[in-house]
Amino acid sequence: MKSTRSVLHGAGLAGTASAAAAALCLLAGAGTAYAYWVTNGSGSGAAAAATMQPVTVDALVAGDSNRTGLVPGGTADVVLRTSNPNAYAVRLYSVSGNGMVTADPGHPGCTTTGVSFRAPAAPLAPAVIIPAKSSLLVTLPGAATMSTLSQSACQGATFSIPVTVEARR
Repeated sequence: MKSTRSVLHGAGLAGTASAAAAALCLLAGAGTAYAYWVTNGSGSGAAAAATMQPVTVDALVAGDSNRTGLVPGGTADVVLRTSNPNAYAVRLYSVSGNGMVTADPGHPGCTTTGVSFRAPAAPLAPAVIIPAKSSLLVTLPGAATMSTLSQSACQGATFSIPVTVEARR
């Protein structure tokens, strides 16, 4: 009999503990819901974006042999020497002409160069990625043309081709 009474007593405690736990969960849930609806606060934050440094470029006609040099009525590759001063890689998105093509100072009689720059379509394909804090040579096939109206004084000249590049992160 003693063992039966003990079992009944134990069951009574278990039932009381279960009821107490259920009431505690209900009370905690109600308190959380109340806190969610009535709590407010304020604060401030700030963030700053780094400014991308400009990518620099020099445009050159590739090579100096008859096979790769620019001749009247012909085309030649243009090589871009790009420099990325940023701490991250950038993608060279587009290249466009930005002014008159001129001959080097050693060819003062070359006033009509007949040289023009044919910009590739944007975005450049395949994609050109310039690594962080480095330089990269980029070849634009057949981007320079020379008309048959070029002066004889332009023979052997080096041409400056002003270009603008758009680089994106």
